[in-house]
Amino acid sequence: MTYREDMASPTGAQRRELQLPESGPGSAGGIGRRIAALFIDWFASLLIAALINGGYNDGRFDQGLLTLAIFYLQVTVLTWSFGSAFGQRILGLVVAPVGRPRVGLPAVALRTFLLCLVIPAVVMQPNGRGLHDLAAGTVVVRR
Repeated sequence: MTYREDMASPTGAQRRELQLPESGPGSAGGIGRRIAALFIDWFASLLIAALINGGYNDGRFDQGLLTLAIFYLQVTVLTWSFGSAFGQRILGLVVAPVGRPRVGLPAVALRTFLLCLVIPAVVMQPNGRGLHDLAAGTVVVRR
């Protein structure tokens, strides 16, 4: 599933407009679903980190950094392999490429890294794309 990006503007300035349907499959994923998916992914990463640490932080690993590393790995691998992370899959969302047939591993790795930094993900454009989506050339849509 790919989405066309129109770069032409009447003023000559570059302007991006996604050609997405208003509702249903292929429409932009709502912010509520996206945040819920993020919490599901973070909670799954937290559980895995707790299992690795034996349920508590005994000083072997920093629990927060371990959770963040697991989150980064699971979101990157699942998004690259299946088009959506665990939480996105549950909530019917998919990360779709803009202007190309597939999202490559470098783009997914960059997108997830920026998501982990939080600020690029909360700075949103009116069309619902965060800075992490812009940098990776992606858009989150409903399945």
